[in-house]
Formats: sequence, C-alpha cells, structure tokens
Amino acid sequence: MSRPAPPRVWTPLPRLPAQPTLVASAQVVVVGSGAAGATAAIGAARAGRDVLVVTKSSLGAGSTTWAQGGLAAVLDATDDSWAEHIAATLTAGAGLSDRSVVEQLVLRAPEAVHDLIDLGAEFDRDLAGRLALAREGGHHRSRIVHAGGDATGAEVQRTLDNSLRAAGVLVKERSIALDVLHDDQGRVAGLLVAHVDEEGLVEDVTLVRTSAVVVATGGLGQAFAVTTNPPQSTGDGLALAWRAGAEIADVEFVQFHPTAFWQPAASGQQLLVSEAVRGEGATLVDGAGRSVMSGVHPLGDLAPRDVVATAIAQRLRDSPGGIGDHVFLDATSIGPHLAERFPTVVTRCRAAGVDPLTDLIPVAPAAHFACGGVRARLDGVTSVPGLFAIGEVAATGVHGANRLASNGVTEGLVAGHLVAEALAGRLPESSEPILGEVLLSVADSDMRPAVARSMSRWLGPLRDGDGLGAAADELLGGARSSSVHSLADVEATNLLAVSELMVHAAQHREESRGSHRRLDFPGQRDAWRKRIVRRWNGVAAATTYEPVEEE
Repeated sequence: MSRPAPPRVWTPLPRLPAQPTLVASAQVVVVGSGAAGATAAIGAARAGRDVLVVTKSSLGAGSTTWAQGGLAAVLDATDDSWAEHIAATLTAGAGLSDRSVVEQLVLRAPEAVHDLIDLGAEFDRDLAGRLALAREGGHHRSRIVHAGGDATGAEVQRTLDNSLRAAGVLVKERSIALDVLHDDQGRVAGLLVAHVDEEGLVEDVTLVRTSAVVVATGGLGQAFAVTTNPPQSTGDGLALAWRAGAEIADVEFVQFHPTAFWQPAASGQQLLVSEAVRGEGATLVDGAGRSVMSGVHPLGDLAPRDVVATAIAQRLRDSPGGIGDHVFLDATSIGPHLAERFPTVVTRCRAAGVDPLTDLIPVAPAAHFACGGVRARLDGVTSVPGLFAIGEVAATGVHGANRLASNGVTEGLVAGHLVAEALAGRLPESSEPILGEVLLSVADSDMRPAVARSMSRWLGPLRDGDGLGAAADELLGGARSSSVHSLADVEATNLLAVSELMVHAAQHREESRGSHRRLDFPGQRDAWRKRIVRRWNGVAAATTYEPVEEE
C-alpha cells in the first residue's frame, strides 16, 4: 500500500507555556463533567477516592445536555436481543469496530440505564408504566430510552449533577486542564490547571499532584464552522492527551449528523433535529421534492448516519430545484403527536419561523460526533500509565468508522462505571512531577474562524486529496510564540492541534469507509481495514497502521 508524504502542518510541542502559582493534590482528577466524567467521579468517590472534577465552564454546560435521542440498550428482551444490538453496532462501524469491546458495551448498557434510574433519572414511560422505547437510524428494533421526548441529555445531566453534589465531589468550574505532567518513568504525576475569570482571562495556574487523570472532555465539533456541538467542544482532551504522548486513533472519522436545522449563513452550534423524528415517520426530500433516501439503503430514511449524510451531500452537489445548501425533512404526516414527542425541536423550529407540523424543515449535515480520539480500552486505560480516556474523547473500538445512533451517551455511562471500578482498586503509585522546559507556539484565537471554515470546506462529508492538501496548507499559518493569557488561547491551540490530527489521518486513508468518504477513492478497500494510530513523543510524531481483527 502506498504511503502519502506527511502533510506540512503545524505540530505542537509538548507543553503550554504556563507556570503554576498554586499547588494542590487529589487521588483522582477527572477532566470533564458530562455523562462519562460525572459517572466516573461519582463511582470513584463512592469507592472512597479523593476526587477532583475540572470543568472549563459549569456543570451541565457540555454536550450531554444537548443529546436529544437517548440511550441505546436492550431493555425489552421479549422484542430485542443483545445479539441484534451488537450486530447493528458492528454494521454501523463499517468493519473497524472491535467486536469484543462492542459486546462488553452492549452487555453493560442495561445496567447503566438502571443505575441512572436508581439515581433519580425520570425517563419517558408508556401508559402501562414501562419504559417507552424508540427506534433510530441503524437500529432494527426499538431500544432507545428517552426523557422529555427529546430532552434526554438534559435529564441525564441533571441526575448526574445532583449525584455529584450528593457524593461530595469537589468540582472546580471555569478551569481548563493545560497539560499532564509525568515523572521520570513516564507515568502521570500531575496536571496543570488554569482557572479563568468571567471574562475568560487566566487568574492562576495550579499544579495538581495526582497519579490518575481521567480525560472525559467530549468532542471537537467546534473545529468546524457548523456543528451540533456546544461552544465547549473544542477538542481539549484530545489535544491534552496528544501532548502527553498518548496514542491517537480513528480521528478521520467525524460523524456528520444528517439533519441539523439549516439557516442561511449560520455558523457555530446549530439545532439538531433528532433522527428519532424519522423514526416516527418523517422523510427526507430534496429541493425538487424527491425522496433523498429512496433506493439508497434498505433502511431508507433510517439508514446509518454516515449513509444518510453522504446521500444528502451527494444530492446537494446536483442542486435539485436550484437548492444546493440544504434539503428538507418532511414531518407533516406525523400530526399533533410531533409536538408532544419532540417539544424542543418544534419549539425551536417555530422560533426560527418554521412550523414542523405544517412546514418542511430545512436541514443539512453538520459535524456531530468524533468516532475516534485517544486510543483506550473501554475502562479508559491508555498507552500512558495513569492516563485514562472515556466517552467521546476516547477511541475504544466501539464506534469504528461510524457511531450507531444513541450509543454515545451509553458508552460514556458504561465507561464511567468501568474506570471507577478500576480506580477503586489499586491506584498507580504517586511520584514527583517534572515541569521541564516550556516551548510551545500558542495559536492566535483570531485564527479560529478561518480554521473552522477550512475544516468544513475540505473535511466535510465528502473529501478528496486536493481539498485535504489545501486544508493542510491553510493550517500552517496563524501560530505565534506566546504565553497562555486566556481560555481563548488554550482553545485555539487545542483546535489547531486536533484539526491537524484529523487532516493527517484523512489524507492517509485512501478509501471511503463509514464517515470518511473520499471522492478520489470512492470504494471501501479490505487493505484499509486497519487503524491509523499516531503518537507524539515530545520530539516527533510517529504513525503506525494496525489491522483490525476479523469479526
């Protein structure tokens, strides 16, 4: 197999230029407070560990709160089976999911849902009092538990926030993890954390002595101009682990949600129109009124997300009916039930001047979920001793080349429980952190819009070699040698790092698989049934190609 030359892109050096002014300690530091991080922190605290949670905004401000669809789990054994959930996950993963990890997730998923219920989560139920289960794209059965119709994430986050407080976990808000510190054996020995004021300016930097750092920071959607992710999703955990020397895998696979609410010249976070709406009977049509998914896939409008997003992108290239930037979701046949089942979607569409009960909803794909990230086991263990990664920031082998709908929050919960169980056992030995020399070019925050436009233009649902080369060149500019003065400095630096990682992997994968579609390499190739793994050793980056075992 040919190997393209490495792209000329800006590569970060090991540490952000910020010296600590305070010192603290904790047995376990969890970075991130969404479903994965909160679950891990609660479990570790209940096991008697001294836990510190670091979150750069406030509790409840991350991606979990925005999750509409729900949690995928086999909760009705009379009409579903673990085998079917496993099969659907593997199919969505397009040959890059690890069967043993998928099996572990599916088997632990029902327990994770019931644990949430025990903590006080109130999920939707039918008239008989049973959990109401919905169907989403890629699933052949109704196995999605939801709350408030389309407000599942908010209910999950509310429950976990309350449980965090009840467990007495110390939470440090408006704080961002800058860098993992190692000892002389390469093990985790500390974490540099910057606390910022209400304007985002750094007030102080704390060296937290610890031997266990759990990275649970979520995704990187803000690397793109249009995304369903909140402003906090700037790839911080992935960049943190990259600088710490952890292995990074599968980052070329960024899932684009096919149905984000489209508005002219919109940028940043957009309303996600849950595919559960299609599960209730809505259909996609183009600007000429023709079905988008007819004849594309046996599941039609409920095909896996990569299939639907690609079909929309390909249809838009033809500009049917003179419309080349969006298609439409027709939910008018659902009737009044639509407003009862999806109150958030209906309310926000109406606020934008579209009534889904009578109008077609303009939609287009938007960056949604990072299928890859820090290479880790499902219990969070990474290639760096003492560094754990769970949730969306991790590449565990569950999602492969494309995530199955509603497996995301489920994975975060399961992984949170598993890492807590691991941390309840013997912790890594504490050691002396080495600060070392600080030499990093900090990205100028003013460059963020240009980087995001470049990523959306060249690294969208459809890609090609020329465009990826252009993206690599465009990422070269905009870095400056400086100190960290603000949260914006850190976020811009992290976004530049993760953008470079994504472009590099996308350039190297010369095929179309899952959520990575190359117009110049349109077919899926058996020779590429392997992971692209990259690691930074503090001096240079090394790339390896690791075959995925046959199912």
